[in-house]
Amino acid sequence: MKTIIEPFRIKTVEPICMTTAEERAVILKEAHYNLFALSAEDVLIDLLTDSGTGAMSSEQWAAAMRGDESYAGSASWERFEASVKTVFGFGYVIPTHQGRAAERILFACLCQPGDVVPNNTHFDTTRANIEYRGAEAVDLVIPEGKQPEAIHPFKGNMDTGALKALIKEKGAENIPLIMLTITNNSMGGQPVSMANIREVASIARKHDIPLYFDACRFAENAYFIKLREEGYAGKSVREIALEMFSHADGCTMSAKKDGLANIGGFLCTNDELLAQQEKNLLILTEGFPTYGGLAGRDLDAIAVGLEEVLHEDYLEYRLASTRYLGEHITREGVPIVQPPGGHAIYIDARAMLPHIPPAQYPGQALACELYLEAGIRSVEIGSVMFGKTDPETGEEIPAEMELVRLAIPRRVYTQSHVDYVVEAIIAVFERRNDIRGMRITQQAPYLRHFTARFERA
Repeated sequence: MKTIIEPFRIKTVEPICMTTAEERAVILKEAHYNLFALSAEDVLIDLLTDSGTGAMSSEQWAAAMRGDESYAGSASWERFEASVKTVFGFGYVIPTHQGRAAERILFACLCQPGDVVPNNTHFDTTRANIEYRGAEAVDLVIPEGKQPEAIHPFKGNMDTGALKALIKEKGAENIPLIMLTITNNSMGGQPVSMANIREVASIARKHDIPLYFDACRFAENAYFIKLREEGYAGKSVREIALEMFSHADGCTMSAKKDGLANIGGFLCTNDELLAQQEKNLLILTEGFPTYGGLAGRDLDAIAVGLEEVLHEDYLEYRLASTRYLGEHITREGVPIVQPPGGHAIYIDARAMLPHIPPAQYPGQALACELYLEAGIRSVEIGSVMFGKTDPETGEEIPAEMELVRLAIPRRVYTQSHVDYVVEAIIAVFERRNDIRGMRITQQAPYLRHFTARFERA
């Protein structure tokens, strides 16, 4: 059959609260034009993030009922550890309450002030945790990854020439680890090829630098490899995932993405000494090493989710749904990061709103308009999230791209919901010349996009 259907039936439903455009205008102003500050009840279609917002399966809920809440050495921990080791293949597994906790522990153990951590592209919490340690986070995505309109099967790849140059410039002793984000979230949810993973791993081994993955969307990346990379069409997603991880020394993971769970994460390594250091930090702030800040029921839900996410009928539907949204708005002229990624569509706000300069945050302006038009919550990934301040002039340096991400929660919305989003985006696109920019009136020193306040420019 040509039609790709949702590979599940709906068993429980949650009502959506409808609002009018007039009501949304008041709500958005009271939230100081920051969509993070909205009440979820005031959002019709929530595409802010795909992190922890998915629907768990009946098998996951059944597993949650088996949750063993013993403080130490619970049966839930044993099932969780076995599942992670089977899927990822690393020797040591450390549970955390979510991915950023794994990042904090990893960088606290490995990074010192003045260090440099290269990545294809760091996401917001990764960058913030590195910079909090006084280290520098450097993005080395391939040139095509910075060109929204460019077509490339693996735009998430790391520029290995730039990596070699960075190691030569900074010295391997000042690079405590190399990271790869799979898929590359900040650059459009674009995948990383196995060939690129192998090349980065070879460079890392040559200089005795550990290689770690930000593995949040590992299954989606593995499925892209199956679809697009020569020699992998006949391999299962599970086999491809294991091959990916065989090239790494460890990973950080938010189980709120490809763990198909509402909370949780973990840190993996093959280094026994490092694992013990990480467990010591875990105990200090997260919890005992066999629960890491999670309830037993959450550990069990993740254990099942890591198996379900490898089902290829699910992954086929997942990528098809995202592609459907991207292709339909592209057909009407809406500029997006091409080709459509795995978990989200990224509108190129700079191309759509060329009359709004980066200093007036075109991505934030567009995200606000989508909410006003149809109650859709998205997120800016541009100069609000990644803008930097020049230490000499005090002026803000804009991000390389001004994007709006529409992240699709897993197993939550139906085809008609996606059609509604398509209609809303096209409506905003048709009146794009009337959209005004924004200015920040209040911000935090780190991760300002979560709590910043805005007003119309």
